[in-house]
Amino acid sequence: MTVAVRIADGAGDAAFVKALGRECSMSSVASFRPATESKVRTAFDRLYEIVHDQSHVTLIADRGGERVGFLLLLDGLADEVTLEPQAFVAYMAVKPDSRREGVGAALLAAAEDEARRRLLPYIALMVTEENQGARRLYARAGYRTERRLLCKPL
Repeated sequence: MTVAVRIADGAGDAAFVKALGRECSMSSVASFRPATESKVRTAFDRLYEIVHDQSHVTLIADRGGERVGFLLLLDGLADEVTLEPQAFVAYMAVKPDSRREGVGAALLAAAEDEARRRLLPYIALMVTEENQGARRLYARAGYRTERRLLCKPL
């Protein structure tokens, strides 16, 4: 079944993004960094609010009339090192039963198209090292490692 990606439009889409983001939020935590699910969900809620206070676009992936994923794309967050303009994927989530079916790839392609439309020369994102599925998706889409966030448990 084909995946269609569109710009979010209304309270139903917002509720979907909040619910799926909270459901998938634990995939953003490295295994060596203990975190309670309630705190991680609260952190997602905070990220959602931060994104909505800035210039952004929310993309929704639909398949067969059902919402199956979303991507939050910031378009006014300059690269912190070069201060050059860029698009930044603040968060992406795909329903667990729809993973490995092209939903993530469709969302990324739509985000790239939107960034090009906004004349942004780069698109960036962060991913947890342990999230192998997402890292494979990003590599297949042409993303390269530019920097690494290093962390050491104390």
